[in-house]
Amino acid sequence: MDSKSHGRKPSGDSFTVHDLPPRERPRERLVRVGAGALSSEEVLAIIISRGTKGRSVLDIARCLVSRFKSVAGVAAASIEELQTIKGIGRAKACQIKAAIELARRMEESPETEERIELSSAEAVAKLMRPLIANKRKENFYVLNVDSRNRLINKEQVSVGSLDSTIAHPREVFGPAIRAGAAGIIVVHNHPSGDPQPSDDDIRLTRRLAEAGKIVGIPLLDHIVIGKQRFYSFRSRCLL
Repeated sequence: MDSKSHGRKPSGDSFTVHDLPPRERPRERLVRVGAGALSSEEVLAIIISRGTKGRSVLDIARCLVSRFKSVAGVAAASIEELQTIKGIGRAKACQIKAAIELARRMEESPETEERIELSSAEAVAKLMRPLIANKRKENFYVLNVDSRNRLINKEQVSVGSLDSTIAHPREVFGPAIRAGAAGIIVVHNHPSGDPQPSDDDIRLTRRLAEAGKIVGIPLLDHIVIGKQRFYSFRSRCLL
């Protein structure tokens, strides 16, 4: 059998992507057809780089996605949780977390944000869901926008417990005043996955709306992000 065409027999204690037939190797497929054509498991395999004795790197990548249910689940997992997968040690877990963090920073980069127009609740949810939908605690953000609803910047105001967060009007409107915002949109997640607002959410929204009238920076919307859905106070005529 031609080992060049069908992959070589593994030697030593580890499998790598080079032990797979050439056309099945994720790196070669990335070069040939582009990163967008790769499966999530193949992308993870490239990040992980090496397998272990008796287990290929693709097998480990598939196990990761299966264990954490999705790529989003892998992203939300801690380094310790990633290490519960056979073949994932601290170094590989750090590689995965670093790649995910780089992607998150790209989403937050000013070069990306300056072109975003937040003229609908759907646009806000699309922007914020990758950032906070899978967080295990409530994260509260303020999005500062100009007079055309274009994003100036976003700032994290607070991180709460598993089911609640605290945001004071001073912490919300302080960044907006410094940014010269014409309006603000506030966003937070519900770790439970259910975006239905709590009584505290409703009270906070009313308080922020009143504060916005005083400082001359209106609260345009309050959006609660769940796992699959979101809730917009403005869409429900509550603002």
